[in-house]
Amino acid sequence: MSKNQASTRVVTGNNDFGQTGRFVRENRKSLSFIGSAVVAMIIIYIAYQKFYLAPRDITASNQMHVAQDFWSKKDWDKAINGDAGYPGFQKIVDDYGNTKAANLAYYYLGIAYLNKGEFRKAIDNLTNYRGGDNVVAAEALGGTADAYVELKDYDKAETYFKKAADKGSNKFLTPLYLKKLGLVYEAQNDNKSADDTYKRIKTDYPDSPQAQSIDAYIARTEAKL
Repeated sequence: MSKNQASTRVVTGNNDFGQTGRFVRENRKSLSFIGSAVVAMIIIYIAYQKFYLAPRDITASNQMHVAQDFWSKKDWDKAINGDAGYPGFQKIVDDYGNTKAANLAYYYLGIAYLNKGEFRKAIDNLTNYRGGDNVVAAEALGGTADAYVELKDYDKAETYFKKAADKGSNKFLTPLYLKKLGLVYEAQNDNKSADDTYKRIKTDYPDSPQAQSIDAYIARTEAKL
């Protein structure tokens, strides 16, 4: 490489750095404004969570306990609509949206509507649940699948039972939803998938209640293969 070429490369590099420096100098005010705006947004978000959402969540949680009592007693109408003194889950969702309590209320509402036979409302509420508790999340997915079974939408029921089995990830919920998934396969005349699903229960969850009678299901599907 000649000295002229080396000199050219150094000068080009200096020009590049010079352009960057010029951009920062010329846009210093804009960059400072953007940085200040980002900091302000973070502060506003923290304040919103602490001083607005958190107190509302506490209020909603305190008001929900009567609806939860009605729900545990299977008094579905009062669980949904409340009584004269306390709100039901529907009002919690309507009045305290974006709180953890309202999110949980979607689950309670969905199960209540499922038991009332209002399957579309059950699906709408259960699919709105976004909680981090894997057990409740699995039950919400499984309840959604149950509603789709009642509507004879077996494709969607299959999808949600698979999700419920994966989300459950324990010896209690997973075999339960796998068995229901097997029944959906049978309803679709997919006996091979049903057979594989039942055998998975027998192999992976031999101590589960579902495994105790699974041989009869395996025999039934194998007879159809």
